[in-house]
Amino acid sequence: ELQQKVEETELLKMELQMLETERVRLSLVEEKLMDVLQLLQQLRDLHISKRALGKILLSTLESCRDPQPGKAHLFEVLDTLYHELTAYELLQSQPLEKAQNRQSLSNPLVISC
Repeated sequence: ELQQKVEETELLKMELQMLETERVRLSLVEEKLMDVLQLLQQLRDLHISKRALGKILLSTLESCRDPQPGKAHLFEVLDTLYHELTAYELLQSQPLEKAQNRQSLSNPLVISC
């Protein structure tokens, strides 16, 4: 009976460890999903076109077509989408910054540090 209790305890410990691992994985997915949603909100504020957003999504899905071994496919897709959206946001914000810099340089009253 004591041996049976020890085995049950070991099984419960293994199950607890598996649940903790799954909790951590889901936490990482949730965190990445929140990052993606924040980027989408920022891009909406930049008035991203539906066509550009569609291209980003298709590019993401194309690059994640074959899941890499040892990596959660959902997390891989979210991570790739995050990087695609970040790259797009950087491309869109650079021309604005350059235009603002040109405008500030053309204004004689603005002193640049």
